[in-house]
Amino acid sequence: MNGDHDDGIIDDESALTPMVKRVFASTPDARLRTLVTAFAEHAHAFVREVGLTEAEFQAAIEFVEGIGKANTDTHNEVVLAADVVGISTLVALLNNPTEGGQTAAALLGPFWRGNSPRCELGANISRHETGALPMFVSGYVRDEDGEPLSGATVDVWQASPVGLYENQDPEQPDMNLRGRFTTDAHGRYWFETVRPAGYPVPTHGPVGALLRAQGRHPYRPAHLHFMVSRPDYKTLVTQIFADDAEHLSSDVTFGVVRSCVGHFEYREGTEADARLNRPHYVFSYDLTLHPGVSEFPTPPIK
Repeated sequence: MNGDHDDGIIDDESALTPMVKRVFASTPDARLRTLVTAFAEHAHAFVREVGLTEAEFQAAIEFVEGIGKANTDTHNEVVLAADVVGISTLVALLNNPTEGGQTAAALLGPFWRGNSPRCELGANISRHETGALPMFVSGYVRDEDGEPLSGATVDVWQASPVGLYENQDPEQPDMNLRGRFTTDAHGRYWFETVRPAGYPVPTHGPVGALLRAQGRHPYRPAHLHFMVSRPDYKTLVTQIFADDAEHLSSDVTFGVVRSCVGHFEYREGTEADARLNRPHYVFSYDLTLHPGVSEFPTPPIK
């Protein structure tokens, strides 16, 4: 007998992959058929290429089990795992081309929450006294022709000056350093916050164990998250990084896109505006949307 039979009985390992592909070929949904067939083909090729041992296979099973067990309402280990192997960034870049001048997309990350507070333009999203210097953020939302987009929703979230998101820090009030703003008639947005700090991704679960085994650090450079949406435009998910941030060239999630590096400008203060008469940071960044369907991801945490 040889591996060319199609009676559903396997003669040797060489017959397995063709048989799996034949079975998967009957999947009714065409896109699902493509996905599962390609996954099986590449996964089988990986097993053969590395000569995966039974002990390694068992360790892989335990790693996947551990990812699921580490998930909670306030922590998403699955998203974190996709982030630290570069898959999240790859999916974002492949699905959001920038040839038309659109702002580069970035990974969503494991810390976005849905239904953050609606805020008036200029509001302060830092609702917890930290003693940190304020930062004034502004910019325009435009289409690919450079025309301003009024009524766009700019959803922002960030880590605190000590490198913690509010869901990680019992000292911060609920939804601190999160807010949704609506651009004005000129497509402009602006708000007040504090400068974010870089931070380590959570390392208490299997992803942390993987990083340690690889000899990798767990740090992300300081950044602001943006999710910009408007009817008839594809929702933009991106991150803007400080150009002087530590770990800018070694982000653990491979998330730093060159065009998404901005300058957090330090200023001593001015008497022209009472809010600015003390040391502060100023940051400006324009965001460009691509026509499409306005859809939103599933929040990775509650």
